[in-house]
Amino acid sequence: MVVNNKTLQTISSRSVSKLVILALGGVLLLQPLQPGAVIYAETVQAQTTEAATTSAAVEIKTANAKLTQQKQEMIASGVKRVDYVWSPLTGSGTVNFHVIEIDLTNPYVQLNAISGKNNTVASLNNVLNMAKETGAVAAINADVFQTSSASEGSPMGPQITSGTLMSGPMALQGMYAFSVSKDKVPSIDLYGFDGKVTAADGTTFPIAGMNESAYTTEPDKQPSHKNAIYLYTNTWAAASHPKDSSTTPTEVLVSGGIVQQISDGTTLTVTPPADGYILRAHGTAAKFVREHLTVGSAVTSDYNLVSKTTGAKVDAASMQMMVGGHTILVDQGKTAAFSRDIAGVSGGSNVYRSAVGYTKDAKKVLLLTAEGTSTRNGMSLKELQEAMVGLGVWKGVNLDGGGSTTMVERPLGEFALKVTHPTTGGTYLRPVANGIGVFSSAPQGSLKGLVASGPSTMFIGQTSAFGLKAYDNYYNPVDTSALQQQWKANGSIGMFSGNTFTALKSGSGTVQVTSAGITGEYPVSVIGSDQIASMSIDASAAGLAVGTKITANVKIMTKDGLNLTVPPESIKWEFKGFTAATSGNVITITGVNDSAAAGYAVARYDGYPVMLTLTKGSAPVMWESFEKVGYGITFQGTEGAAGKVALVSGLQGKESSLALQLSYDFTSGIGNGKTLAAYAVLNGSGKEVSGSPTGMQLDVYGDQSFNWLRMEVKDGAGKLQYVDLAKSIDWTGWKTLTVDLSSYGLTAPITIKRIYVANIAQDQDERAAQGSIAFDDVRMLYPPVVSELTRPSIKLTINKKTATVNEADVKLDTAPIVLSGVTYLPLRFIADAMGAVVAWDQTSKKVTVIRGDKLLELQIGSADLIAGGIRQPAAAAPLIRDGRTLVPLRLISEQLGLKVNWDGAAKTVTVQ
Repeated sequence: MVVNNKTLQTISSRSVSKLVILALGGVLLLQPLQPGAVIYAETVQAQTTEAATTSAAVEIKTANAKLTQQKQEMIASGVKRVDYVWSPLTGSGTVNFHVIEIDLTNPYVQLNAISGKNNTVASLNNVLNMAKETGAVAAINADVFQTSSASEGSPMGPQITSGTLMSGPMALQGMYAFSVSKDKVPSIDLYGFDGKVTAADGTTFPIAGMNESAYTTEPDKQPSHKNAIYLYTNTWAAASHPKDSSTTPTEVLVSGGIVQQISDGTTLTVTPPADGYILRAHGTAAKFVREHLTVGSAVTSDYNLVSKTTGAKVDAASMQMMVGGHTILVDQGKTAAFSRDIAGVSGGSNVYRSAVGYTKDAKKVLLLTAEGTSTRNGMSLKELQEAMVGLGVWKGVNLDGGGSTTMVERPLGEFALKVTHPTTGGTYLRPVANGIGVFSSAPQGSLKGLVASGPSTMFIGQTSAFGLKAYDNYYNPVDTSALQQQWKANGSIGMFSGNTFTALKSGSGTVQVTSAGITGEYPVSVIGSDQIASMSIDASAAGLAVGTKITANVKIMTKDGLNLTVPPESIKWEFKGFTAATSGNVITITGVNDSAAAGYAVARYDGYPVMLTLTKGSAPVMWESFEKVGYGITFQGTEGAAGKVALVSGLQGKESSLALQLSYDFTSGIGNGKTLAAYAVLNGSGKEVSGSPTGMQLDVYGDQSFNWLRMEVKDGAGKLQYVDLAKSIDWTGWKTLTVDLSSYGLTAPITIKRIYVANIAQDQDERAAQGSIAFDDVRMLYPPVVSELTRPSIKLTINKKTATVNEADVKLDTAPIVLSGVTYLPLRFIADAMGAVVAWDQTSKKVTVIRGDKLLELQIGSADLIAGGIRQPAAAAPLIRDGRTLVPLRLISEQLGLKVNWDGAAKTVTVQ
């Protein structure tokens, strides 16, 4: 490409309208899948008949994994998102796999590269901001980039936006790039850079690159800017050209093809004009400048991209867009050998991934991201490439993944862009070098469809307002403010008042909205007690005392594995041993029975019970407030980790409180292949914890470094164990952490030796190398101590109405009987003899038994029982005989912690 005045004016104007680039940071990993997946694309002609959203179960199988389609939804004319669940055929865990499919034959669709703030290079920006700034309807991250603070983070590969070359490719091996030509033909290829400067006297010198950060070249492993000339335009946003290049610069400002200024040995501080650029030279290149360029002399700079596979020069003006990537993944519809070392992108590990590819007919482009789940953190590169083959990708390239993996879209019927799925940092969006943007120029059409928005899963008694979105026949969003709306529920699951729905009955149904003769439906499931596998109460620890406020969230796990929080309005509370008032999820104790050693709060959802036990003095116990520390706290670090500890005040939110601050610096250890750790060492050998706590709470001032927070504990058996405080420090400011110590099997008493921040060896660039966190108010949580109940001594004889309880004779209304090998006896006798509280619900035919801190519930004729909030099979169910409720003796006794013995010869049963 010849850089003349006209060309430079085009480059510098950056007048490209609504361009979007996807910058991919990190690595995408997926299991191998086979070709043959159905790739859906709507055409302009088919728009009026195609479903905007479907959830048809499409499954793609291979020898090693499968992709199960969950949903597909239109984003714009010619653009749709398809969601899959990827799961290996051997091994465990699943990954959420997202595909944005672009139909290049659609006249309204365009792809473009998007980059830093105001479409610049060397100014990192997150994908959502890039997409908003450029008007994209969808985008993903694209090129890999240097994350070191010593680098501006320019893309490693070439970038072309709307036919303008924004940056050249670094001299690295096996780095493929994705492009789309002006006539909408996609391509994936290897590119080099070819350029030269020509002085007025005809002498020339090569241009090594354009708008690039400093790096180490391959394969010769040399500093990139040594003895070289690099060209920088006004799209380069950084102040220096570049910083930390390890070479002294000589810089030349060129405008209108004339040398305007030469700075020998220092960086020019000016920004080149629209028709200009800066030549940055060093060594032999600087010698060329001194000998052949003078202020006022003419100079020309020519440069092109060159295909490494064909040797042909590539005119950027013929390209609509281009972004760099990483290794080739798929070629000719088959998994390809990796074109460069994948260790640097954790290729063999399970991490979030991003990729792009196109189909054999070159008419469809697929943007892909793999989102880790609680069961699997992501995919390997080999898994990713095989998944792409399974989806019908003909040629595909890996993009930046890990913490950079981001996908955004304009959801159907909505005007605003949203992030499609969480990143490795949850809601945190990592600034990246560039991205791939999807743009739509479709005109406004006629109203085509309505989309109800609201919860898809609800609870009985829950109320929720539903919203309305609409779209036209080009899948553009439509303003609904003027639309008349009629709402109703199908399936007898609840009722509407306006657009507010109240769930009244468990089951499945649909929410239906009608406007302007068009109807939209939205499936809603109302959870019932029969769907619950377990229920628990997540409560702030508190003692049994008047005025105590307890934050209690009731959570369930359904039989199909969903973990949900029950809304407070759907919970019915029963309080035993105390009185209380409820407001939302807060219970306030208003009175305590004088004789109550313990209090019981029973939460019921649709009749399903779970119990919270409160005892006097069972509130959290302060272990360390850091206000009056009478022992030493010192810093330790692994090799490559520096830092310090200090007791500080003034932290926002706790300005007047002293806190333990741990500052760390892992900079010198990054890249050595080792996990780095910075420790706060307590009292030399540790500080002991009294008693046997089952949990711990502490306030932590986070720095959003995404590092790992742990503590080292020595238990009473002398064993060292490591307790996770937070898998990722993904917050800033104060946050209260609750740690379940009971899950670590610690033998009391325990000693806390060190609290520390760790940056594991894998993907260290995903986490901050420097930072500072603080700790305050460490509290220990102890289990409620319920007074030891007297263990009864009960002796019964089958078919006899007399029994002995603690050696005293007792008459029974009904004699114990044996049916199918199960001994039954009257419910009321259970209550009196075992010191239990028993309740009978005539309507639901349920028996509830509370003894100590145990709650047990059985139902007439049911094969299940509920013990401690967990549903489990029951060997026998209660029954009604001669008007009396009989319960299975062994089942009840053993669930309440008692032992049952059977004497077959004497036909007697003893309970102890």
